[in-house]
Amino acid sequence: MNDSLAEDAFRPLADRMRPRSLDEFIGQRHLLGEHKPLRQAVERGQLHSMIFWGPPGTGKTTLARLLAKTSGAAFVALSAVLAGVKDVRQAVETARQRQQLEQRQTLLFVDEVHRFNKAQQDAFLPYVEDGTVLFVGATTENPSFELNNALLSRARTYVLRRLEEGELVEVLRQALDDRERGLGASDVRIDTEGLERIARAADGDARRALTLLEIAFDLAPPGSEIGAAELAEVIAGGVRRFDKGGEAFYDQISALHKSVRGSSPDAALYWLARMLDGGCDGLYIARRVVRMASEDIGNADPRALTLALSAWDVQQRLGSPEGELAIAQAVVYLACAPKSNAVYTAFNAARKDAARHGSLEVPVHLRNAPTRLMKELGYGRAYRYAHDEPEAYAAGENYFPEGLQGTRYYRPVGRGLEVKIRDKLQHLAELDRKAQGRDK
Repeated sequence: MNDSLAEDAFRPLADRMRPRSLDEFIGQRHLLGEHKPLRQAVERGQLHSMIFWGPPGTGKTTLARLLAKTSGAAFVALSAVLAGVKDVRQAVETARQRQQLEQRQTLLFVDEVHRFNKAQQDAFLPYVEDGTVLFVGATTENPSFELNNALLSRARTYVLRRLEEGELVEVLRQALDDRERGLGASDVRIDTEGLERIARAADGDARRALTLLEIAFDLAPPGSEIGAAELAEVIAGGVRRFDKGGEAFYDQISALHKSVRGSSPDAALYWLARMLDGGCDGLYIARRVVRMASEDIGNADPRALTLALSAWDVQQRLGSPEGELAIAQAVVYLACAPKSNAVYTAFNAARKDAARHGSLEVPVHLRNAPTRLMKELGYGRAYRYAHDEPEAYAAGENYFPEGLQGTRYYRPVGRGLEVKIRDKLQHLAELDRKAQGRDK
C-alpha cells in the first residue's frame, strides 16, 4: 500500500468524498445551477470576497476549496476557534509574497468567522480592500448580527440551504459507487430504504449522512446486508438541528409564536415538537407561552393566561416528558382562542407617553392626603368616590395628568370577551359625554 492510500484509510469518509469539481457538488442549486449567481461568477473568473451562511454539512468549506481550485488561487484556511490576529497577519503576509513572487492570488477561508471579535474582523479589512486576499468566511450564524458592517459591505453573502432528502441519498450513492475514495470496494450492502433512513436522520447535513453510513459499514460483518435493526443502532440518539441560542433557535420559537398568533394549532404543535426534539428546555418554552397569552390573546380570553401559567407550573413540578403535555395543551388552547393584542398595543403606547412627557404631576384631586398639610393644600379635595356614584362610575371624571386628558390607549377588539369589554367602555364613554354636556 502506498503512502497516499495508507493516509486515506485514516481519513473519514466525509472528508474523502469531498467533491473534486463543481459538477460533483450536490445541493445549493439556487447558487450553482445554470445561470445562477455564484456559478456565473466562477465561469467568468469574477470571484469576489464572500460570506457563506448556512447550517452545518451544507458544503461551505468544500465550496470554498472548489472556488480556489477553479480560479487557480492558493487555498489557505483558518479556524476562528483557534486563530488570532497574529495568524491572520501571517496568512496575509504569505499571501502578499505569493502575489509578488508567483503572481498568484490567495483565497483565505475563515471557518466559524462569527467567532472572531470586532478587532479580529477589522484586521481583514485592509487586505480585502486592496485585493491581497480573496476572503471567504463561513458561518452558521446570521451575519447581520455576528459580523461587522464594514466586513459585510466588502463581501457578498450567499445563503446555503440544508440538503433535501433526495440530495442526501445522492451523496450517499456517490460514496457507495466510488471504489477509490468511497465504499465501492466493500462487499457490505444496503438498500434504498436504508439510504433514505440515513438521509432522514442526517437532517440536511451531508457530513452527518456520510458519517452514519461509514459507521454502519464499519459495524457490519463482511458480506452482510445492513438492515433496519443495524440502522436503528447507528442512528439512535440523533436529534434534529436546534443550536440553542443560535439562528435556528430564534427561527423556531418565532415560528411557534406566529403559529399560535395565526390560530394554527397543528403548526404550533409541530414547532413545539421540533424544539423539544432538538433539546430545548421545556421551561423556556413555557415562559414564552405565557408571553403569547398576554401579547396575542389578552382579554379576549383571560383564561389563556391562567392555563399558560398552569402549564409552566406543571413543567416545573413534573419535568420532561410529563410536563410537556401540559405545554402542548396550553399551546393548542392559545392557538384556538380568540385573538387580541389590544392590551399589548395599549401598554406600549402608554409606556411611550410616560417616557416622552416626563414627570407630569398627579392631579391634586387624585392625591392621597394623610396629613393636615396635605389636606390644607387641597390634596384629595373634589375627588369623587366611584362607589357612591350611579352605576359605580364617576361620569366625566378625569384621571390623567394635565395635557393628557382624554387619551385613549386601550381599544378592545370585537372578539371573545373583549366584545363585552368594548360594549361596557362605549357605555361609560356615553355617560362621560352626557356629564360633560351638563357641565357646560
